Amino acid sequence: MESPVSDAPKPLGRRERNKQKVKERLYSSALQLFAENGYEHTSIEEIAERADVARGTFFNYFQRKEDLIRAWGDRRREALMESISRAEPRGRGAVARLEQCMAILGSLNEEERESTAAMLMAWVKAGRPLLEEPYVGQIFAEIVEDGCREGEFRADLIPEHVGNVLRDVYLGILYRWSQRSPRDGYGSLHCELQEALKMLLLGIMESKASA
Repeated sequence: MESPVSDAPKPLGRRERNKQKVKERLYSSALQLFAENGYEHTSIEEIAERADVARGTFFNYFQRKEDLIRAWGDRRREALMESISRAEPRGRGAVARLEQCMAILGSLNEEERESTAAMLMAWVKAGRPLLEEPYVGQIFAEIVEDGCREGEFRADLIPEHVGNVLRDVYLGILYRWSQRSPRDGYGSLHCELQEALKMLLLGIMESKASA
């Protein structure tokens, strides 16, 4: 009798584990320095020194400093998708899902405020909003499409357009929030996002009177 084939990934060997640790140390050291000094004022030499590795070791994991921006974006995307998949539903319907998605985005950024401010600025200056797929907009669009199908939102909406508007609103609020001075008080990103969502929902929800 043949043994069943396991789909479980094989454990990493010591060499691979050590390589992952070095890469993680470089990444975390870079984010610390970006938060302290800004992306543009942080050199690869400083990142390597903070990570306690030789300068040449940096290039074994990242070809250039800008690759750290991509790594940050990829990790944020993974964290968002994982949080959405694990979150307990707040209620039925597209409105509840949009509210939950905005709440998760708020939490992810508030938990890492200092690195978010530095990396968001670097992300914009590197042109990443134009180069990367608007995955947040796509998530919003899928929810809106379900809402249109279920009669919760107006049937004449183009979900992709609404998703892009929601993404633009989210990024605009996030940018302003991240650039505020500590002396001014950060305010609640969560509250700002929810208030903006409420205003936008007024324009896309199906009128009860016409139902």
